[in-house]
Amino acid sequence: MTQADASGLRISGLRYEVAGRVLLDDLELSVRPGESTAITGPSGSGKSTLLMCVLGLIKPDAGRVTVAGREITGQRPARLARIRRDTLGMVFQFGELLPELTPVENVALPVLLDGGDHRTAYRRAARLLDDLGVPHGTTPTGALSGGERQRTAVARALITDPAVLLADEPTGALDPDTKDGVADLLFTAARRRDCALLVVTHDPAVAARADHRRRLDHGTLAGTGASA
Repeated sequence: MTQADASGLRISGLRYEVAGRVLLDDLELSVRPGESTAITGPSGSGKSTLLMCVLGLIKPDAGRVTVAGREITGQRPARLARIRRDTLGMVFQFGELLPELTPVENVALPVLLDGGDHRTAYRRAARLLDDLGVPHGTTPTGALSGGERQRTAVARALITDPAVLLADEPTGALDPDTKDGVADLLFTAARRRDCALLVVTHDPAVAARADHRRRLDHGTLAGTGASA
């Protein structure tokens, strides 16, 4: 493993089979810090399963997932949870925010759940939201627009300074006028913060923003080119 691989995301020989169907077949992938890779493919091809393996929520039948030099696969639950908190950020399609909390409270939550200082967490959350152009204060997150909620979700994923940022259809629930802004924010944030970004998407316009594009089909990844 090279130093670049060790500080980003490295997937090696990953295999996962369910109900007699092979979703991931000896899969190989590497994403360096500051770079982005988009995974496309038909529904049911295993794209979200791949992200769940990286998160350690699905145990593969074979292979290794390494994030920032720390192996995800084969860890005990407590250590896996620690590695996940230390190294990974996740943006879901529907944000998965708590609508009754303010944006600042939502963004600060990962730090607070890990025992971080309340005031420090709130200050960092407010700075992130300012950087990403999200109004905050006392407004419940549920009262924000779809784009503002998804920007809040990006901020929450970034507050722990992850080595690897994962995104599962991050613009899939947004209208056409909003999705471009959120996609631009996501890819720009990854470059500026020097974290590896792995995006699963059905949207070719979103995939085109990535440094590298791969298509997952029949359990394997094929290169579809690199963005200019």
